[in-house]
Amino acid sequence: MKILVAGATGKTGIRLVKRLAAGGHTPVALVRKSSDTSSLPDQTQLRVGDLADLPAGVCDGCDVVIFAAGSGGDTGADMTDKIDRDGAMALIDQAAESGVARFVMLSSVGADDPDSKSDLAHYLQAKHDADEYLKASGLTYAIVRPVSLTDDDGTGDVILGRDVDPHAKAARGDVARVLADAVSSDDWGGKTRLMQTA
Repeated sequence: MKILVAGATGKTGIRLVKRLAAGGHTPVALVRKSSDTSSLPDQTQLRVGDLADLPAGVCDGCDVVIFAAGSGGDTGADMTDKIDRDGAMALIDQAAESGVARFVMLSSVGADDPDSKSDLAHYLQAKHDADEYLKASGLTYAIVRPVSLTDDDGTGDVILGRDVDPHAKAARGDVARVLADAVSSDDWGGKTRLMQTA
């Protein structure tokens, strides 16, 4: 399948794109003009676009779209809204217009019911809004909500759903594995699940 990945040059995104390519898919990286694409596999196709101002037709010809982007931990509330909420919503709209078969969202633990007292309250609210928008879009979706991320490759052994410890860790490598699986697995269609590395 041809799979568009937003956030393809991020720490999780690079692992995801490599896994998709190794699985025989054609990854399409949505990148800004300034993005460093040197770590992406050779077979990766590039589409230039900024989530803060998406060009029309960015999802055309793609079977699946994965949102694995983020504004980053050092940005303010305005950029969080532009990327994690509004950018995600704009990509969902374009995916629906292009008739993609599935939209996979990388979300976060806590996005189901954001804690207003949390240090991450604004971020979690943005993720919550984007998740709810996806659920109402009519697209077949999968929403992955990992616990706190580490930069490890992981073990491939993950826990999903109700048995997840919200205070555990999730290796980015394992998150990439789960996102890649959610692209086509029947177990993920229309599902929202927490995840952690076992």
